[in-house]
Amino acid sequence: MSHQHTLSTGHVGLNVTDLERSLQFYQSALGLRVLGRSDEDGRRYGFLGDDERLVLTLWQQSEGRFAPASPGLHHLSFQAESIEAVREAETRLRELGVTFAYDGIVAHGEGTKSGGIFFEDPDGIRLEIFSATGAESHHAATAGAPSCGFF
Repeated sequence: MSHQHTLSTGHVGLNVTDLERSLQFYQSALGLRVLGRSDEDGRRYGFLGDDERLVLTLWQQSEGRFAPASPGLHHLSFQAESIEAVREAETRLRELGVTFAYDGIVAHGEGTKSGGIFFEDPDGIRLEIFSATGAESHHAATAGAPSCGFF
């Protein structure tokens, strides 16, 4: 008899072009803190997390911008505890001058309870902060497809 295990997502590793810039961004934008780092030439990396776990690892080993049309990461999503927390994040991100895919909070689909904000990190990596409830009064960004699918 086989025993089935359920897996959960561990940390997410991202290639970045400028470690210092990305560390500052993810601390300011998401409230993560640096858990560890290396500034050794050719081996620059940083670990970011919260009080409970490692969330992101950043590896300075790329050039150019994120390529949405290439296979690999589509977007990285973070769940907030409420739509109010999403609004607070939006305010913080606007102060940081980030690029948004949509203007403000959008529902994941017309009439759905879940929704959030979609934006880019300094390397153009597509990010989302969403809440599972509270977005009923917001419109979906696209008709007939999830807002998080084609942006």
